[in-house]
Amino acid sequence: MTAKVEIYTWSTCPFCNRAKNLLLNKGVDFIEYNIDGDEVARNEMAQRANGKRSLPQIFINDDHIGGCDDIYALDRKGQLDALLAGSKV
Repeated sequence: MTAKVEIYTWSTCPFCNRAKNLLLNKGVDFIEYNIDGDEVARNEMAQRANGKRSLPQIFINDDHIGGCDDIYALDRKGQLDALLAGSKV
């Protein structure tokens, strides 16, 4: 099973680009929601992300992972690949 990966981004956000690059380098297909200036979409994202409004916000199999630092931390711990493969960590 391959994980469903979603990422909320802003087009000029360097942290968004860094997180997307990590996923791309791992060969992960992801759904990107570019929410530039869309407060309705940002509010919907914040609801899913336990109130967090910073970008990016990343979800794997509908579980909130967090932002750029969080996904890199999972990768450093060796836990990201298991999540991306559809396993629970």
